[in-house]
Amino acid sequence: MDATFWATIALFLFIGIVFYLKVPGMIAKSLDDRAERIRNELDQARKLREEAQEVLAEYQRRRKEAEKEAEDIVSAAEHEAALMVEEAKQKTEEYVARRTALAEQKIAQAERDAVNEVRVQAADIAVEAARRILQDRVDTKLAGDLFKSSLQDVKTKLN
Repeated sequence: MDATFWATIALFLFIGIVFYLKVPGMIAKSLDDRAERIRNELDQARKLREEAQEVLAEYQRRRKEAEKEAEDIVSAAEHEAALMVEEAKQKTEEYVARRTALAEQKIAQAERDAVNEVRVQAADIAVEAARRILQDRVDTKLAGDLFKSSLQDVKTKLN
């Protein structure tokens, strides 16, 4: 009985004890449990990935909506700005037209006032010239007699 024989017997005894204690079943069960745990983790990872893709799709949809809303806001602001510019231009033109009309009215009034002033001065000059001419040519005694005579005529007509 040599060492090889005892080593073989020890090997068979070890294999027998291992099978008696159901070690291969425990190893298989342990591997099956680990495989199940890995499968569950893969399923959970797949679910998390799907949820992440749904969340990503939702955020992309929201981003697109926000971009469209921003474009709409910019478009509306540009349209409103164009309307404001047009309105300001129209109001400016109306203001200029009113100011021009007012200036024209003031110029016309100034012209009328100047013409009237010239007429008044011309009339004053003509009256003064006539007074001087009459004063030089008319006798004061004759003028006084004419005045008294005219006064008598008026008194008789009034009575």
